[in-house]
Formats: sequence, structure tokens, C-alpha cells
Amino acid sequence: MPPSHLAPFAPSPSRRYLCLEEREEIALLLAQNIGLREIARRLGRAASTISREIRRNVATRAGGFEYRATTAQWHAERSARRPKAAKLATNARLRQYVQDRLSGQISRLDGSVMAGPDVAWKGRRHGPRQPRRWAKAWSPEQISNRLWVDFPGDETMRISHEAIYQALYIQGRGALRRELTACLRTGRALRVPRARTAGRGKSFVTPDIMISERPAEAADRAVPGHWEGDLIIGLGRSAIGTLVERQTRFTLLLHLPRMPGHGESPRLKNGPPLAGHGAEAVRDAIMRSIIQLPKHLRRSLSWDQGAEMARHAELTVAADLPVYFCDPHSPWQRGTNENTNGLLRQYFPKGTDLSLHGPDELEAVVAALNGRPRKTLGWRTPAEALDAVLANPETGHVATTS
Repeated sequence: MPPSHLAPFAPSPSRRYLCLEEREEIALLLAQNIGLREIARRLGRAASTISREIRRNVATRAGGFEYRATTAQWHAERSARRPKAAKLATNARLRQYVQDRLSGQISRLDGSVMAGPDVAWKGRRHGPRQPRRWAKAWSPEQISNRLWVDFPGDETMRISHEAIYQALYIQGRGALRRELTACLRTGRALRVPRARTAGRGKSFVTPDIMISERPAEAADRAVPGHWEGDLIIGLGRSAIGTLVERQTRFTLLLHLPRMPGHGESPRLKNGPPLAGHGAEAVRDAIMRSIIQLPKHLRRSLSWDQGAEMARHAELTVAADLPVYFCDPHSPWQRGTNENTNGLLRQYFPKGTDLSLHGPDELEAVVAALNGRPRKTLGWRTPAEALDAVLANPETGHVATTS
């Protein structure tokens, strides 16, 4: 079944595809030992297009690698035939690998399974917010690139992230169940276009602790130990604290239980912070988590200008951790933390009661998050990156800038 642009009655193919005349020109120029970039310049194509064309459509029957225009055209037409059997439908081992990392259950630190909320898949996301299904929830891009790490010599264990998305979102494109879309971080049942996408300062924030005064070494992530923090807020002002290390993306979660007396009477303006994320509670939670780290991993902490950090001076003294504050309405100054908070919404959706999750559940979620490979880490996990930092004695030295 040839595609429409290759049918005998079809008009000339668009400039998106190389035509036979261009392939003949490529073959002639290669015979003259002209480089790929010069060939691309003469044809008005990208050098990557020429390189990919030669790699995919070279003639190999004679035992060598010789580019012939007619053979290359035959290869291109054969590759363009549709329909094709989806790779996930024909490779059971690859399909199982993808499904395990999309929907696999998360575990506690001792290895026992943490089931999470029991949520039925409804095939849509509209309507009242509800708890989300807990899973390993690797993204298709993470799965695609991690295959190169886990199976470096097995060419059968390769798939693009787009093929995984199509298997989830397009009916009949693969063997993945449609309900696995609930395991994606967005939880969308349908794909959506990508293009959709003046507060007062606090008295405890002074110019000398603004983020502009943070050491320059924190900006380029060359030195570990610089953290970003924030709260994610849920139903009834429930909250969970998040800390993310800028270099390794290692994440810590702060358990902020509600205080005694919460909900027993109407909330009082300027009353005690019974919701559990007042300045004292946040200070103590950060100290409990951060004090366990070695000194060279406690260089600074960046936070927004929330009232929960009113006791930052006590934190700086007790934990030897300088605190810096971002400018108002500037979440990009804590980009690593904002990205991580988005990942955590997979497990703690907006509009749900976060106080229901105890320390054990937070440990399970953070273990799952720190065990997911990251593109920015070369597809290593944050846990692997932190282990490398702890094992390297050079991390104890502070980089200097001239």
C-alpha cells in the first residue's frame, strides 16, 4: 500500500522529501569525493538530511557501502509504505519494558509495594479533580533514552518517544492500553497543542539575602550543595515541602502535618498556623532533612518570598545554610524546583488533601522520583548522580570564579 505521494497519479512530492533527481546529484557528488556539507549547500538541504539519506539508503548487497540513486529511491519508497506493524505490537520484550516503566508500582525503601490511591480510568480528565494513580511514571522520552543505557548492544530494544505516545493516544497504533495515559505526568486522555501555555515584598527579606547575592557558583550548577525549595499546596491549605539540589536534581520531601486544633473552629486571620506550614514548622522540617547531609552539600537554599520562611535566620544559624530569596513573581529563578513540583503533581494533584500522606508515603514517592532517569543528567537518575557526588572527594572543595 504505497503512500499517496508515491502513487503513479500523485503530484510531485513536496520539498520535505528527497526526489530521484536529488539522489542522482548526491551520487555524482559523492563519486567526486565532495563532502556532505558541500553537497547539502549545493542542494539547499540540511547536512543532517544528506547524512541520514546516505546512512539509511546506501547499497550494501555487494558487501560494501556504495550510494546509488536508484537503489536509494527503492529503499525510500519501501520505507514509506503503509501500514506498518507497530514495534510495540511485534516485540513483546520491548512492550513489557515500556509498560513496566509507565505503570509499574512504586515501592517503599524496604522494597514493599505502595499501592497509592485506587482510581478508575474514565477516559477523560475534565470534571472535578481527583487523586491520581501512583506509578513509576517514567515519561516516554525517559524510557526511550534509558533503553540505550540498559541495553547498549541490543538494537531490538529501541523505540522513539513519539512511537510510545502514538501507541497510547492513537487507536490501533500499538499494543499499549489506552488507560496507561493515566500514568503520564499530565494525565491527559488526549494530546493538546503545546502553545497554551505584583506582589508585595516581605519585611523579613532584605537586599543582602536576595538571589542576586547568591554565590555565582550556584548559577552554573558546577558545584553541588545549592538547593531550591518551595511548598506544594493542596485542599484545605494542606502542604508538602520540597527541596531540590540544583546539580543532581536530588529531591527531598518535607512532611508538614496539621497542628492540633486544626478544623475545630473557623480559621482566624493572623491566628496560629494550624495548617502545618507555618514558619516554625517549615524551619524544623528543613533542619531535620538537611542536617543529615555533609557540609559540602549545604551551601545555599533559594526560596520564594513566602511567609513560611520568616524564620530563615534561625535556619541559617542552626543548619549553617544561607537562605536567599527570589524576586516577586519570578518562579524561573527557581526553575529546577518548579519543574520538580510539576513532576510531583503526578502523585499529589491540585485540589486533593495532602495531609493524608504520611512520612512513609512521602519516602516512597521521593524514592520513585529520585530513581527516574533525567535527560539533563545524561539519563542517569538523581540518586546515581548524588552517589557520584558523595563518592568523589573533590566535591568538598568550593569552586572559585575570577
